[in-house]
Amino acid sequence: MRKFLQLLTVIFLSVSTAFAQSGTIRGTVTTSDGHPAEAVSVGIKNSSMGTITNESGRFQLNGVKAGTYTLRVSAVGLQTEEQSVTVTRGSVTVNFMLKESASNLQEVSISGRKQKYKVDEPSNSLRLNEPLVQIPQNIQVVTADQIKDQQIYNMLEGASRNVSGLTMQEHWGNYARVNARGDRLAPFRNGVNLEADWGPLNEDMAFVDRIEFVKGPAGFMLANGNPSGFYNVVTKKPTGVNRQSFDFSVGSYNNYRATADFDGTLTKDGKLQYRLNLMGQMAQDWRPYDFTNHYGIAPVLRYKFDDKNTLTAEYTYQFQRMNAFGTAYLFSTKGYASLPRSFTDAPSNSPATNIYDQSAFLNYEHKFSDKWKFTAQGSYFNYKQNGYSYWINSIKDNGDVARNLGLWDASNRIKNLQAYVNGEIQTGAIKHRILGGADLGDKYYIADYNQSASLDPVTPFNIFNPNNGPVTLPVFNTSDPLSARGAGTATSQKYQSVYVQDEVGFFDQKLRLTLAGRFTHATVVDPYAGTSASRKVTPRIGISYSLDPNTALYGVYDQAFIPQTGNIFGGGSVKPITGNNLEGGIKRDWFNGKWSTSLSIYRILKNNQLVADPDRPNTPYVVQLGQTKTNGVEFDARGEIINGLSLMANYAYTNSQISEDTNPANVGTPVPGFAKHVTNTWLTYRFQTGDLKGLGFSAGYQWQLSRIPWSLGTGTSDLPNYFRLDAGTSYQWKKFSITVNVNNLLDAYLYSGGHSDYLNSEGKTVYNWQAESPRAVRASIGYRF
Repeated sequence: MRKFLQLLTVIFLSVSTAFAQSGTIRGTVTTSDGHPAEAVSVGIKNSSMGTITNESGRFQLNGVKAGTYTLRVSAVGLQTEEQSVTVTRGSVTVNFMLKESASNLQEVSISGRKQKYKVDEPSNSLRLNEPLVQIPQNIQVVTADQIKDQQIYNMLEGASRNVSGLTMQEHWGNYARVNARGDRLAPFRNGVNLEADWGPLNEDMAFVDRIEFVKGPAGFMLANGNPSGFYNVVTKKPTGVNRQSFDFSVGSYNNYRATADFDGTLTKDGKLQYRLNLMGQMAQDWRPYDFTNHYGIAPVLRYKFDDKNTLTAEYTYQFQRMNAFGTAYLFSTKGYASLPRSFTDAPSNSPATNIYDQSAFLNYEHKFSDKWKFTAQGSYFNYKQNGYSYWINSIKDNGDVARNLGLWDASNRIKNLQAYVNGEIQTGAIKHRILGGADLGDKYYIADYNQSASLDPVTPFNIFNPNNGPVTLPVFNTSDPLSARGAGTATSQKYQSVYVQDEVGFFDQKLRLTLAGRFTHATVVDPYAGTSASRKVTPRIGISYSLDPNTALYGVYDQAFIPQTGNIFGGGSVKPITGNNLEGGIKRDWFNGKWSTSLSIYRILKNNQLVADPDRPNTPYVVQLGQTKTNGVEFDARGEIINGLSLMANYAYTNSQISEDTNPANVGTPVPGFAKHVTNTWLTYRFQTGDLKGLGFSAGYQWQLSRIPWSLGTGTSDLPNYFRLDAGTSYQWKKFSITVNVNNLLDAYLYSGGHSDYLNSEGKTVYNWQAESPRAVRASIGYRF
């Protein structure tokens, strides 16, 4: 820690602060009917300085030298607007109102909209009312444009490639496990913590506006924060602009998908707004008998009572039907990739699993003034599955496998209530950004995974001479309600928390000191460990200094507290997670805000982390570690370098080890499930003029080195390095678009996995892994109006 603090001091003191006086021009562009004007160009006349308005119509030009300028606002098909502005030290606000209505603006700009890989501000659900460059924390945002450009369909399919240090672990097909900084990132949706052992159902990207990856603890404002961080899926909301879009896609392995997005107003005064997203998908797999059929509907209504009061109601329903869980796993004593990636243990009459996922939000917002706002939000999540799971009871060196099929019916319910206020006050020369609120949560999970039977009671299945013909499926008791069948598995967690944060700004907001804290009281009910209650205060101290309007240095120390449940083989109680994060870094916006970079260095100490019991996979048993220590460096760059050329690039070094444990032999052992080196890129270029206008090309890679398997028992990095290359092309013409992507262009055999000893009585190591798709093509056609 001492060396780390010294390094931060060097970073802060080694950068010169001798900058000429400069200021910032910010403001909002609206249409004649009062709606925000998105993707409108704002620039200084007779100079190269310029930017584009965001979805809220806001813009900001940084690093403008003192003087008087002419500010111009323009877009394709619009009459240029100009205003004179005088810049001094600090910031000046200039607002524009276009002569066009929102509908007119949509019509003239639909073919000229640019890809946006960079955003300047977090969503309202993160509650941080300031630009990303000023926040003393590493926050990366993956935009809807980036998701669409890469043709990502859901959270399992590569959204993580767009952020440094993230890796996807093996999955069961129902939820996404994204790891970073030595542990799983907690899944959030619209600011609500949804973390559960086996959920929630991974979000379809048809409903997603952006994904915010928050590195390090943030429990002071969002309750029960993991020291490694979380990702926040922000769903699409009404914009007040009448526009619709349709997309139809086809792909390898009989993949068919259709989506529709309806956005607009239901009343002439524009007060009642709506958003309706629909999706449906049917897909087979490169493995025999595997398939995933998925459809969903997401209506949203928003009513603006006036300029101060807004009520938003949102509902999402997803249904997914797929093969039994676990059919993607491969087992062998011969090593990883010793079976074809299209191999399966599943019989041809494998039973299907059905998943029903519902969520509802009700959000009320009241603006006391331009600087103060109150928000209250209630949410309810209901996840239900009726399904089955595969694993094996044993495997011999000759390939004989004893296959097992188990029932897996489950229900997961989450209730959450949030209320908070944020705003600004000025006390003399000091500016305060204040945030305070309360969270209440109630999580409940119950499952029937106690019924299972052998699929091979007489003749074993042999992986070297497989017979995937139909088998006699076991009959399980499903007549009794789940509450009775799963009574011995039910877990619950209730928590109440209050938090407050004050960001104090000095020297015209150049230096910002953040002081925050959260008090959490949690009660956990576990069928094996009983009922336990715990409470803790977690502080947070952060500092951020703007070397100029485009560059900021930051440092932060914060803590985390997470109640958790688990079943330790042989008995024993599970302690809550406690941990702290020490981090420093530098952020910078380039090319007048079109491109951004961030560099961070961190150290996380985490106590009482749970990992799957390495000797008992596919069981509810866990192992609790004493303390883990994770060090790392992360670099992210994203945005538009020149007109038409966008780049996302990142790199992360991660080293996560057990630093304290009751078993001294475990000290120094790597924590399961991370890669020491992870780097990704995605490059897109689109012609802006000439005969090739609208034609675009893209390519990117994912590269992971020194991968640690998820199995704790090995303690070795025996997984090979991972390299995947993807590419695509697209064409936009007026209201039409065509996109073709080729994933895994090199047709590499890619996988992740681990190994164990208990499945083989002959003393052989058993390797189990999940293979990714071979080379696959996706093509889509879209229409927007």
